Amino acid sequence: MANLLASVRPEGDPKIIESGPGSLTALHSTAKALGWFSIGLGLAELFAGRRLANALGLENRVGLIRAFGAREMLAGVMTLSTEKAAGLWSRAGGDVLDLVTLATAFDAPRQRQRTNAKAAFLAVAAITAVDVLTARAMSAQQRRNGTPKDYSNRSGFPRGAIAARDSADKYREMKPRASAGLA
Repeated sequence: MANLLASVRPEGDPKIIESGPGSLTALHSTAKALGWFSIGLGLAELFAGRRLANALGLENRVGLIRAFGAREMLAGVMTLSTEKAAGLWSRAGGDVLDLVTLATAFDAPRQRQRTNAKAAFLAVAAITAVDVLTARAMSAQQRRNGTPKDYSNRSGFPRGAIAARDSADKYREMKPRASAGLA
């Protein structure tokens, strides 16, 4: 990759000897994958809600499945944002709602629907575990440890506020006054 980047850089730019490690950890990659998965699943629930409902024996809950799709997409967008932990916890909470809804389909009228509902339940339970583990790890990573640093004694001036004022006074004394020369 470094060679490819070096080949397109202008002549005067420094040469890239090697590229450093990526900033995305495995945790961030997992969160990103879950975010995109959530958006895809949400789109499927929104646009194929009736089909999903029929396959799972939830024919009377098409509106609920579509609402779950909207929720899933929002959680996915949040997971892809800087608020990854909040998005992941939102996904996990939504998974619980999905599990409860799927459990109501275990007594669907047709055997195929019951089988589909149980398979979906197991899949959602597995992804719930991944969501919770990832959310816990992301929350721990984003948590600030220790006491906050106290910066109240800092002025923002490298040599202090008094030295900055003295420098400003010296500058004003050295600067010729344009208005004084006009008389």
